[in-house]
Amino acid sequence: MFLARVYVTLKPTVNDPPGLTIRGGLHSLGFASVESVRAGKYMEIRLEAPSAAEAEAQVTEMCRKLLANPVIEDFRFTVEELVVSR
Repeated sequence: MFLARVYVTLKPTVNDPPGLTIRGGLHSLGFASVESVRAGKYMEIRLEAPSAAEAEAQVTEMCRKLLANPVIEDFRFTVEELVVSR
């Protein structure tokens, strides 16, 4: 069993209205030192795979096919093996 932690973020050239809204909220709460905020998505996926390499290949395919829009988003992830106690 593996756990993938997937981070999907907008590409630097893409406008980020949620990030601007968050920045404005932080400023209104007194955090004037915040210069910019970029919002994104975080997912944890547990999956069965015969090896870490196969798990990474599956997660890459998931990101390319569904989890990230390659036109406007980048993705990165980590995969770790989970020790299942019985």
